[in-house]
Amino acid sequence: MLDKNRISEILHNAATEAKAVSQMLDDAGFSVENAYEIQALSIEKRFIAGEKLVGYKLGFTSQAKMIQMGVHDMIWGVLTDRMNIPEGGVMSISNYIHPRVEPEIAIITAKKIDRPLKLAESRDYVKAIAPAMEIIDSRYKNFKFTLADVIADNCSSSGFIVGQWFSENIHINNLGTVLKINGNPVQIGSSNAVLGNPWEALPAISRLTHQYNKEIPEGSVILIGAITPAVALTKGDFVESEFQNLGKISFSVE
Repeated sequence: MLDKNRISEILHNAATEAKAVSQMLDDAGFSVENAYEIQALSIEKRFIAGEKLVGYKLGFTSQAKMIQMGVHDMIWGVLTDRMNIPEGGVMSISNYIHPRVEPEIAIITAKKIDRPLKLAESRDYVKAIAPAMEIIDSRYKNFKFTLADVIADNCSSSGFIVGQWFSENIHINNLGTVLKINGNPVQIGSSNAVLGNPWEALPAISRLTHQYNKEIPEGSVILIGAITPAVALTKGDFVESEFQNLGKISFSVE
């Protein structure tokens, strides 16, 4: 019998102690609904420990990633205040298992979202837009997991960096983005890698969270999805992402 609380405890401890665990869920035997229930239990343990909800993230927002994972929809995870790394700051690699970084765009919500939104409504619900990076760090050995595994593991959410906030009217379609490690370009992409149109992210996250009776509070940070493939991080790295219209953001790995 599936012991959801026990699995959530194992994943919570793996994240807290930065120790990898084996895969636990089999897509053939456990539903996506089971996985989100485990995710919620694990996140509740973070809240009990004093962490606070600051927002949500979308995953699998590129068609290529969906095909790679054999899925037909996106996934979502939770962001807490403990995951935030100041722009230009330092992340300690000892707090992670096998971290990777990917450039993203962040939005902050202008009002509560309690229903699925339409694309035409997106701008009305956005207060500001910023360049961002997400640090993903699967709690599973060798960064290998099933769909149910990764959802239960809060979609590998581990850290995020947000830069300067801009007006919600700033242009974000088809923005060229360069991810650099130690000054060397390692990934180049376009913001349209996110669902073909980055403005589609808000209808997507509102639909997905609504399915699980979640409201998105006003002032929530939303990471809309990876613009490029993720790149592994090592001690001593200086990481920088440069976005058309949105400028540069960076952090260091120690």
